[in-house]
Amino acid sequence: MTESPNQGTSGEQADVTGTGATGAGGDAAGTPPRGGSGESQHGERHHTYYEGGPGASSEPGGEDEFDHPAGDSAPSSDPEEGVALAEEDTMAATLLADLQRLQAEYVNYKKRVDRDREVIRHTAVGSVVESLLPVLDDIHMARQAGDLAGGPFAAIADKLESTLGRYGVERLGEAGQEFDPNVHEALMHVEAELPEGATGTTVVQVLQPGYRIGDRLVRAARVSVADPT
Repeated sequence: MTESPNQGTSGEQADVTGTGATGAGGDAAGTPPRGGSGESQHGERHHTYYEGGPGASSEPGGEDEFDHPAGDSAPSSDPEEGVALAEEDTMAATLLADLQRLQAEYVNYKKRVDRDREVIRHTAVGSVVESLLPVLDDIHMARQAGDLAGGPFAAIADKLESTLGRYGVERLGEAGQEFDPNVHEALMHVEAELPEGATGTTVVQVLQPGYRIGDRLVRAARVSVADPT
């Protein structure tokens, strides 16, 4: 009787499974077959997947030590970086304080300049009014005498006074006002009938009107006054 080629000399069949025993293409399961590059003894090429070295993916498309999402690194705990951030915060606070101080100084400077500009303006206008006082006194006397009841000279006088008014010039002194030593200069004290209800010294006649520009008194009004009886 002829023996089968697949049987051994003892009549037992050879183990051809790939579970740890010697097989047709390799030694143990999971190891590459002999012959290199997955090539079997009969020249056939087989694709075999097996465990790789450190850092390799556990399976195709799997994760390894280089597979991690961006920005997943832990926050830095470098003490030098913390000191640098603290210095930057201190510098920012110092610069902010300097900016606030400069802004306050600029606001104060602007207020001072505006105030000085107004004082200079009043001083300049006051100098002009002082030079025009004789003319203004003549106009006042002509108005009291009735010479300014009409005519071209009356229109010129009115235009002059209105022009000075646009520069802040205010005329002081009216008959019937209560005497105010801050704006009135009493040249005469007379006995006269006062307006009804007057309880103090009262202006009865304006000899020369006074003029004021803002808070600056160019000249006090020169008046005659009377006391109530």
